[in-house]
Amino acid sequence: MSDGPGPSEPAAGRFVTFEGGEGAGKTTQIARLATSLRERGRDVVVTREPGGTPGAEAVRQFVLSGGAEALGTDAEAILFAAARLDHIAQVIRPALASGSVVLCDRFHDSTRVYQGSAAGADPEFLSILENAVLEETRPDLTLILDIAAEAGLARAATRRAPSAQADRFERETVEVHEARRRAFLAIAEAEPDRCVVVDASRDEDRVAAEILVAVAQRLAL
Repeated sequence: MSDGPGPSEPAAGRFVTFEGGEGAGKTTQIARLATSLRERGRDVVVTREPGGTPGAEAVRQFVLSGGAEALGTDAEAILFAAARLDHIAQVIRPALASGSVVLCDRFHDSTRVYQGSAAGADPEFLSILENAVLEETRPDLTLILDIAAEAGLARAATRRAPSAQADRFERETVEVHEARRRAFLAIAEAEPDRCVVVDASRDEDRVAAEILVAVAQRLAL
């Protein structure tokens, strides 16, 4: 009996998330990986968090503008969870069921870091919220793009339009961003079967090549 999918069965969907601090190059590297996978015949869905659906994009605008900051980290985490629930139901699960590779710019690890370990929300509360929202929909692979906070913030400032302002998270101190970097690295250390850390301080081509190797080795794509 063949182990592969039958003629009418789609290839197994795969869920890859990209994490890291501001200016790490996630958007650029997702686009490059999407192109590489499509050239290899895979259907690819590119999405982001918070976002991916009209409701989730509305939450994104509210949070990044600073509107949720006064509500505290627990409330901010709840808003992200609501956006994620809609995103999973409307975009991620259907794409995976159809056999697509889903590439997502941020996912649950960002909530763990931005509202959790680097901001002080109760870890048990975040864990309960995470499990209720994700259920079985969890990344097959998480690529953590690692760059020193100061360098990442400089990149983020360069890519902004001259008239644009730093968002709710970008405008925080270098020390806060460095704490987030350490938190992402701690997640990678705790979950090595899921996470791969990529040195994002190098040139774009080298980073893209390493990501492609990681995806090929971990997911056989």
